[in-house]
Amino acid sequence: MTLPAVERDWARAARDSSALLDVARAVGGGPFHVIHPPTFAENLNRLMAALDAENVNGTIYYGKKANKAAAWVSECARPAAGVDVASVPELVAALAGGVRGVDIGVTGAAKSDDLLWLSARHDCLIALDEYTELYRLNDIAERGDLSPRVLLRIRPPSAPASRFGFDPASVGDVVAKCVDLRVNLCGFSFHLDGYEPGPRAALAAELINRCLHARTLGHRADRISIGGGIACAYVEESDWVSFDEARTDSWFHGGRNPERTYPYFQAPTGANMVTRILRHETSGIPLAARLRDAAVALLIEPGRALVDGAGFSVFPVLGCKDSPTVGTTPAHLITTVAGLSMSMSEQWKGSEFLPDPILVTSGDTNGRADGPVYTAIGGSSCMEYDVLTWRTVPMPTRPRYGDLLIYSNTAGYQMDKNESEFHQLPLPPKIVWTGTSWHFDGGSLR
Repeated sequence: MTLPAVERDWARAARDSSALLDVARAVGGGPFHVIHPPTFAENLNRLMAALDAENVNGTIYYGKKANKAAAWVSECARPAAGVDVASVPELVAALAGGVRGVDIGVTGAAKSDDLLWLSARHDCLIALDEYTELYRLNDIAERGDLSPRVLLRIRPPSAPASRFGFDPASVGDVVAKCVDLRVNLCGFSFHLDGYEPGPRAALAAELINRCLHARTLGHRADRISIGGGIACAYVEESDWVSFDEARTDSWFHGGRNPERTYPYFQAPTGANMVTRILRHETSGIPLAARLRDAAVALLIEPGRALVDGAGFSVFPVLGCKDSPTVGTTPAHLITTVAGLSMSMSEQWKGSEFLPDPILVTSGDTNGRADGPVYTAIGGSSCMEYDVLTWRTVPMPTRPRYGDLLIYSNTAGYQMDKNESEFHQLPLPPKIVWTGTSWHFDGGSLR
């Protein structure tokens, strides 16, 4: 069964461009990623517009861990936008990309002193995770005559075993202790698993009340962060429902049908999900009204949702052969591509990136038979488990050496999350496509 990916117009135009094969040759015949910063900017604009439409003050921070490309950062150097980082290199990259320290959020557990010091020096907003981190930051602030801006991250009641955040029962004591420390308590934060708007709105309402209480102790407490988890849809609803209901082990090479996958269709997504959060009512009052009445700003840290539709990955075909028929899986092909499955990170979580890859032929039609043919997609390493796609996906013709396989919409947590130089293979470059030209992320394509 097919599972076609939803593509943005730019992506269809780029993959249909006759220059794509030229780019593949120019980068040396290995895999590469194509990115489109205007789509990132469009996603960012829509999220900020969702806040404006509800008359809510706030900031959209790009969760930089979703994708390392430098091109995204410059799009965040504007009012009501920023970057969320969790390491010194990420912080340095954000500063180098033109984002002011005051517009950078610093998250992650058990931050090093180097990260705390650099964050405090640049007036970043630091989400603190536990007591010793708070006291280390206070020591740094005293030595440097600083007053770092902080949020207290709260462990969600729905995740009592989480290793992140302060115990909700102890937060009141932490707020009280902050009165005597050299920190500027600006508010609170949380992160939730899943993609439901309601739980985010409900917990945000609780954090607004914590802000109001903190103000009685003299704290600023004028913002809350609800983290990320803004949903995306990779395929159409009807395609996903049909696929998910009919899926069997026989569709997958070796029967490797993953037990758990990302929900490739969801609703609401992106800005529509933000609107749903803001309009969600607790005790009959929408979250947006609570934020306005309390003069509390809403901070959101999306990663995947900001790069949704903003990139795809290209793997040159190295070969194709018939697979032995084993078990219930029908006869099919195995196509091997240049590159590793570590450039499709979902596989390294025991899962699968399910949308269909797209075959771009090299132009040699001699002897090609019409399809469809069905193939699994393997990486070029010597490891049996180096497989980009276990599912036997349909192709219009048998792939050949020199063809390209395109995986759509991979910029979010796919194209560089787990990439490695295994076998001494170079990391795939990122190529920016503007609609009229191609260039390396941060440079020119020669």
